[in-house]
Amino acid sequence: MSRSFRGSAGYRAVLALPHARTPFAAALLARLSYGVLPLPLLLALRDGTGSFTAAGAAVGLFGLLSALLGPARARLVARRPGALTALTVCYALLLTVLAAGAAVGLSAWAAVLLAALAGVFPPPVGPLMRTLWGELTTGEDQRRCALSLDTVAESTVFACGPVLGGLLAARTSAAWALAACALLAAAGFTAFARALRGRPAAGRPTENGGRAVLGPLRAPGFMPLLAVVLAVAGVLSADELAVVAAWGAGAAGPLLALFSVGGAAGALVYGRLAWRASAGRRLLVLSAVASACYGLPAVLFAPPGAAFGLFCAGACTDALLVTAYLLVEDLVPAGSRTEAGAWVNTAYNLGGALGSAAGGVLAERVAPAAVFTAAALALAAVTAVVALRRCSLRRPAAVPAVRTAS
Repeated sequence: MSRSFRGSAGYRAVLALPHARTPFAAALLARLSYGVLPLPLLLALRDGTGSFTAAGAAVGLFGLLSALLGPARARLVARRPGALTALTVCYALLLTVLAAGAAVGLSAWAAVLLAALAGVFPPPVGPLMRTLWGELTTGEDQRRCALSLDTVAESTVFACGPVLGGLLAARTSAAWALAACALLAAAGFTAFARALRGRPAAGRPTENGGRAVLGPLRAPGFMPLLAVVLAVAGVLSADELAVVAAWGAGAAGPLLALFSVGGAAGALVYGRLAWRASAGRRLLVLSAVASACYGLPAVLFAPPGAAFGLFCAGACTDALLVTAYLLVEDLVPAGSRTEAGAWVNTAYNLGGALGSAAGGVLAERVAPAAVFTAAALALAAVTAVVALRRCSLRRPAAVPAVRTAS
């Protein structure tokens, strides 16, 4: 299924592409603001309202609107590049207002309202950066390498972000930590917007792709792709909850860290291998193997077995996400790819929320081992259904990607 390593599409070669390093570095800074945010936001709203219930509702609504409106924001920025600056200003300003309100005290309804408004405006840095990689690279080998590097960098930032957010809140206060998040967001997204200035907005809509009401959702094969992404995210969340229920929080931390380590290793290796199989076939194979890995903790029901299963599942999951981003290039017309990338993110976030809810119900009513089994079977079932439509995952986009002069 794979061939030997290809030096022509190495990570150094990707970073050496003209106009690649500056937006990539700016995107990492912008993503760091997202990684740092959750803990300071929760703690600041808890301090400001005096209620964990209000803080949890506000943070939940922020996350829900941020995920659901991601494709709309991506479409807006793709059609009007200047909207990225407007989103940045509104987002940073609302976080600052939340930080100030938390410092002086605010009512529960004000916290929920302000958090909901902030969830409307987070700029779509991930979809924009991945679309830009598609414009900068030539050929699938180089594009896969670039997307693998981008995925590993994003995962690393999101893994380190909560640690930094906790340290900021502990050394200063939650309100000051939230204000620092607002400053970091303003700096990161301003730098990213400046790096994109002068280039066509990563995937500006074409006449047909940009005007369709459903956008990339109309592209053949794209909905099955989203189904696989949603399913794998749901299984991950269910397994995370089952790990805590089975072995407690003390063991869960190292076990879930192994998932992240496996994800980084898997994506890096996946990006450096040249593959004979099509991206659509690789997606299905990775999904099937991931379902087996997610089910291993049920068969080897002990921390060592869970560690091995989660490490392998992490490798498969991150490689699967890279493949999903590659398929966006194949399935979706050039003008809708930024929005399509946002839909992939939305499917992943919604899958995680659904998996947590279902895993919680199962963990309470049955044994944790049954959660691992049910989650693995659910992913295998989705994979089997999508495999029946595997030909749709091979259909090329009707509109070729527009490449800009370097």
